[in-house]
Amino acid sequence: MLHLRMITPPDRTEAVVAVVERTVGTTHVVVLPGAARDPQGDLVLCDVAREAGDELLHGLRELGIHEDGSIAVENIDISLSTRADAAEEEAPGEAADAVLWEELTEATHEESTLTITYAAFMILATMIAACGVVLDNAVLIVGAMAVGPEFGPLAGICTGIVQRVPRAVGRSLLALVVGFTSAIIATTVFSLVMDALGLFDEGMLENPRPNTSFIWQPDPFSFVVALLAGTAGVLSLTSAKSGALVGVAISVTTVPAAANAAVALSYGDFGQMWGSGVQLALNLGGIVLAGLLTLYAQKLLWRTQRGRWVRQSR
Repeated sequence: MLHLRMITPPDRTEAVVAVVERTVGTTHVVVLPGAARDPQGDLVLCDVAREAGDELLHGLRELGIHEDGSIAVENIDISLSTRADAAEEEAPGEAADAVLWEELTEATHEESTLTITYAAFMILATMIAACGVVLDNAVLIVGAMAVGPEFGPLAGICTGIVQRVPRAVGRSLLALVVGFTSAIIATTVFSLVMDALGLFDEGMLENPRPNTSFIWQPDPFSFVVALLAGTAGVLSLTSAKSGALVGVAISVTTVPAAANAAVALSYGDFGQMWGSGVQLALNLGGIVLAGLLTLYAQKLLWRTQRGRWVRQSR
């Protein structure tokens, strides 16, 4: 269940209540006239089944409540109410399959914005991966994958395209390009410094590396794994199961490929740098493709389920 708290202009309160009441899956409606002070207006509270949340939010946006008032949405962890149980039964579909597009847009907006923190995580993750590459240490590679924040912009690109929001796509692309570019440049400098200190040497990169050589030797499985990881990542976002994102992060070779490219660049090994670049491109492209297909499939599935429910309810 979701809990909605709305501040509504007094002249639109009745319209808001009407939208709430005609949305199947809503309950616990409370109206407090004149309770809001900033902005001034009425306070309307209600609970709604997650699978009906997107429809209700769409109706409220059409009334302009997000512009002249406020709409706040919270997840309800526990709801001890027979009426709430009935509302969830009345709503079409299953909560786990429902996509709350407003929630997805908000989540990807935060994670796909170019900030100092985002850039710092990207640079640090790539430097950790560089150590893993040179030492042929798979543990460091996995750690770098987990630290890397690149899935946020990738999800932002997918969401922006599906929702037809070019600004979101541009913002995500900027974060992705600037993030990887700054990480590769910083890691190249880091590699040169480590070489000057005697901690890195070219032989460590050129010697056989059974644990990490796959990073610069892409094959069809690179793209297949990226597709699977992209699908799992988007599903974890749309179903609010963020724990699965950790598994996604450590299954794709994006940050390690950037790190290997940076170390190879510092030693002038353009063969490894090219192979790492191809690996990076395959992984990024696979994740975006899988994310788009997953979101479009969820949109079609939900529309089909709702259409079937409407026909059965007549």
